[in-house]
Amino acid sequence: MAGAVELEPRLRKLQHAIESTVRGKPEAVKLALVTLFAEGHLLIEDVPGVGKTTLARSLAQALDCEFRRIQFTSDLLPSDILGISVYNQTDQTFEFRRGPIFANVVLADEINRTTPKTQSALLEAMSEGEISVDNHRYALPSPFMVVATQNPVEHHGTYPLPESQLDRFMLRIHMGYPEGEAEKEILRRPYFDPEKIEPVMQAHDILEVQKVVAAVRMDESLVDYILAIVEATRRSEFLVTGVSPRGSLALCRAAQALAFYEGRDYCIPDDIKRLALPALAHRVIVSTKYAAPGARSGEAEEILAEILQGIEIPL
Repeated sequence: MAGAVELEPRLRKLQHAIESTVRGKPEAVKLALVTLFAEGHLLIEDVPGVGKTTLARSLAQALDCEFRRIQFTSDLLPSDILGISVYNQTDQTFEFRRGPIFANVVLADEINRTTPKTQSALLEAMSEGEISVDNHRYALPSPFMVVATQNPVEHHGTYPLPESQLDRFMLRIHMGYPEGEAEKEILRRPYFDPEKIEPVMQAHDILEVQKVVAAVRMDESLVDYILAIVEATRRSEFLVTGVSPRGSLALCRAAQALAFYEGRDYCIPDDIKRLALPALAHRVIVSTKYAAPGARSGEAEEILAEILQGIEIPL
């Protein structure tokens, strides 16, 4: 991993730059970077005011990549995200004016405050790295990452994300409240602006990292371990819907990225165990016999944790 050795100092600088604004949340920062390195998209779910948007903005600023923020509201339209064709009277032709989706890092802020119709505007972009408008296809910049924040579904004015949308997020994480010392530091520096972060990596660096991550070794026994976990979710009496093939692939790629993040060119079982909940819990649907309709967070994670305990870990 010669390339990884050369990138190591900048990776640590990237981590420290983000942690300079996101106080007391090293695990959240790590999982955000793992998602980026694995060419995935990140969903941050938690109550308002715990740093979800700050994490997304800090990540983009530290990368020196093109960044766009979209504030999702109930009146937002798909064209407000993708762009729109405008008639040019001089040339008598339609010109496509690109929307904010054309950026390296796109912050979909409070994504579940808009309607499912507008949420679906992101599906093709997140899955294929391009969009289709008026029978024309437009490639998005590379690298491309959507960082979405959402408030808990029981909060007023939210629309639950459909399963097809949730399945396109590689990881879903929770920020949680900061611990005492971290919150004290926040109170001392309440107005630290993420835009003041000095960029430490560029787009071509991230593309290089993603190539190295894709080459991280995954032993056949670990592939079988992932498949055993996924199959168990499909057979569980507690779940109506188990993990899709996209979910098993997401867990595999995220485990490779975590191994790279920790300086290894091979995966170990612990990589998979540590990422199973953030990679899979949002992809399953809990049976209404065991949880309230729409339950996705706590109940799903508890069920997955029990499933993991019942599966033999490869040696």
